[in-house]
Amino acid sequence: MFSMVMQRLSFFGKLVRPLFCFVLIANFMLAGSTAEGQEKKGDPEFLSVAFGAFDFNRQKDQGAEFRLEYRSDKKLLNLFKPFGAGAYSMSGHGFLGGGLLLDLYFGRRYVVTPSLAPHLYFGGDSDLDLDFPLQFRSQLEVAYRLDNRERIGLALSHYSNASLGDDNPGTESIMLYYSLPLDLNLGR
Repeated sequence: MFSMVMQRLSFFGKLVRPLFCFVLIANFMLAGSTAEGQEKKGDPEFLSVAFGAFDFNRQKDQGAEFRLEYRSDKKLLNLFKPFGAGAYSMSGHGFLGGGLLLDLYFGRRYVVTPSLAPHLYFGGDSDLDLDFPLQFRSQLEVAYRLDNRERIGLALSHYSNASLGDDNPGTESIMLYYSLPLDLNLGR
């Protein structure tokens, strides 16, 4: 039993370490490319809504997916922002969780946001069952930033149980995001 748990933790560590290293290196490399005035003002918190295609790659249980996310403006370790998310697909799969994201700015308009979040999973059927109540969502979003800081983006997500279950089918979603800044007072 102990060796099985250690094996699964080892597998999860193999996923997290490269992502963490990538995020740190990318942040230091791109520190000089932040949007003008970004460090003085900071970005506001966001309410993000998204819709797209669930299980678009494997096509075992396709359906429309809808998401609602709250993205905090607070930073942990001066890098990562916490967020909370809920998602539901019309094929009966649901997710509720939260994690950390990192906004990487390319010039004034473009934002690339990698994120990682554990989610509670409910639903599933004989076509696609993700086989464990704990799923990990990794996501990469590319967004265009408007003058009022609203964002319109495209994201690719992967849900996986990190081999915690007997089977790890995983699935992908492609999503169109609209992020509304909750602080619309731009004159601060």
